[in-house]
Amino acid sequence: MPDIHATAIVHPDAELADDVCVGPYSVIGANVKIGAGTTVAAHCVIEGHTRIGAENRIFQFCSLGAIPQDKKYAGEPTELQIGDRNTIREFCSFNTGTAQDVGVTRIGNDNWIMAYVHIAHDVQLGDQTILANNATLAGHVQVGDWAIIGGLSGIHQFCKIGAHVMTGFQSHVSQDVPPYMTVSGNPLSVHGCNVEGLKRRGFSAERIARIRQMHRLLYREGLTFAKAQEAIAALSAADPQGQQDIERMVSFLAAASRGIVR
Repeated sequence: MPDIHATAIVHPDAELADDVCVGPYSVIGANVKIGAGTTVAAHCVIEGHTRIGAENRIFQFCSLGAIPQDKKYAGEPTELQIGDRNTIREFCSFNTGTAQDVGVTRIGNDNWIMAYVHIAHDVQLGDQTILANNATLAGHVQVGDWAIIGGLSGIHQFCKIGAHVMTGFQSHVSQDVPPYMTVSGNPLSVHGCNVEGLKRRGFSAERIARIRQMHRLLYREGLTFAKAQEAIAALSAADPQGQQDIERMVSFLAAASRGIVR
């Protein structure tokens, strides 16, 4: 049976795996499912149509699955889905989705989410990300795998953050940030590639050189956005081994909806 503290309130319709641990004074609603090995600390509220996977660590005073902070929300049964092995620190707030989007706020696997992070409705957060203290993701934001969002950074609604991006402390992100880039500031600017992060993830020198070449085409050669896209797409013919990274960049640039930070 789950280990539920005597002061916790767990709705009888909630579905908790046998080894889930729920701390003092936490409240878990009727439509919540929590997977094996997940721990919920004291004074947490988990409500709404919320699905939480296995081996997550949810620290005290978190609010997960509350309705979206969107005036258009009219009580639709939207969802919050959290994957496996995430660390969710104190005072985080994650909202469910809205009917105007996919209806689901998704958190992937193996994310490290620090205190006071807010994840708004319909956010799509990938795997292996780090969100530092007080990072705020507005509605409909998309964050790629391995991205790092600096403390006190704000991400404007509908923005896309590419895979392996790093945003610095107090970054003001109001446009899409292409994969592999390091950005910071207000107004936001690109400072180069996230080379140190790529090295830590095992990227070879050849892969990093190709990523740096894409950065030069986007930011250093004076090309228009359309011409830079063409030049980056043409790299795949000359470098089949770097095709995965090139295709990731080409796909991101083609889908950029708010323009990219330049």
